Amino acid sequence: MSADALIPIERIHRSILLLRKQRVILDSDLAELYGVETKALTRAVKRNLDRFPEDFMFQLSKEEFDHLRRHFGTSSQWGGRRYPPYAFTEQGVAMLSSVLKSSQAVQVNIGIMRAFVQLRAMTADHKALARRLHQLEQKYDKQFAVVFDAIRGLMEPPTPKKRPIGFVHRRNDDD
Repeated sequence: MSADALIPIERIHRSILLLRKQRVILDSDLAELYGVETKALTRAVKRNLDRFPEDFMFQLSKEEFDHLRRHFGTSSQWGGRRYPPYAFTEQGVAMLSSVLKSSQAVQVNIGIMRAFVQLRAMTADHKALARRLHQLEQKYDKQFAVVFDAIRGLMEPPTPKKRPIGFVHRRNDDD
């Protein structure tokens, strides 16, 4: 059974977040991917804490947790999760395969590792394109400045147009 058949790679991509300048997957998303309860996953991790140093796994601060809940609109104060989740880096996810020993966990880990590799490749491609554009700009200086400015403008997200706030009175010439 292949990892691609278990979990679509797009599903894994949606689970990867950027927290503390690191790509991570939250414990609840990992538990869902592995087909186990979140408390079972965290229990297995806590039994093996020596395998998860700070650069493999960290627990979100209360502020980070509150921000995530507001951002995704999850869990009111009356229900759901009451403690901040754990976030696993790529290395932490790899270590999970030694803690969760099912064949499904191994296959899911393979899919997750492939997703992390794809994201790294996409980031590298974007950086390489920006670097190459800068090199070309240096080489062809003012001659193609308009072209380079246009390309750079296409690489940036568009800024929304703002309308003036309030009532605008238009005068008639008859008044």
